[in-house]
Amino acid sequence: MKDTVQNEQLHADQIEISYYTDPLCCWSWGFEPQWRRLQYEYGDNITIRNVMSGLIPSWKNFNDPTNSISRPQQMGPVWMEAAHSTGMFMNDKIWVKNPPASSFPACIAVKAAELQSKEAGEKLLRLLREAVMLRDENIAQQAVIVTVATFVAVANPGLLNLQQFEADLTGEAGLEAFRKDYNEAQNRNIIRFPTLILRSPGKPAIITTGYRPYPALVKIICEFAPDLKRTRKVTSIEQYMSHFGNITDREIKEVIETVTEANTVSNN
Repeated sequence: MKDTVQNEQLHADQIEISYYTDPLCCWSWGFEPQWRRLQYEYGDNITIRNVMSGLIPSWKNFNDPTNSISRPQQMGPVWMEAAHSTGMFMNDKIWVKNPPASSFPACIAVKAAELQSKEAGEKLLRLLREAVMLRDENIAQQAVIVTVATFVAVANPGLLNLQQFEADLTGEAGLEAFRKDYNEAQNRNIIRFPTLILRSPGKPAIITTGYRPYPALVKIICEFAPDLKRTRKVTSIEQYMSHFGNITDREIKEVIETVTEANTVSNN
């Protein structure tokens, strides 16, 4: 990949990560423990850009020959495999009980929230993932999306204007924002998620696709940007949980060993 960083505000010891994902992607959900830890530890030295890539337009024209999926019921075993491999719980029964007809509505919702702020988009993305993965809620349905958005608005006063969000969700603004993301992913032939494109001033971008354990993820990033520094370490489970608010057992497990090591060092 030959394109280089356009954002000259980045310093040589910082990177921008374009994260190609979809609220319905099970492997992206499985990647959350590593992804959250990366953002926590490297903080201001990484800039994140979420790109909603549209995993399932509709079941009428969806076909995944790699995983032998052409109808909703076949998605369940893929979620079971992802849950087993990543340790993140995923309620695969939704693909039998109430399968989402498309992932596009949830993608549009994230972009509609993002029109108000990056933080609003990120919070809605996370809570849409939780809604479908943990509580088997059909996030292709507008009523479910609005309910999740309402929770974001109530829990974070001033962050998300619900009236504006619903207007953008059902109008042209949200659709156009998602269309740009979708076209970007298609033009780059990005069809597997999670996919990361790393950029830093003065060097060619690199791309990495698929689920990665944390050490492997950090190795890739540090080889790309050797001067990248951590801005903080995970030294307390309570502090880590407080930072994210809603957190899964697997996400806590991701950092327990680090906290134990830090406490051992401090006690010696």
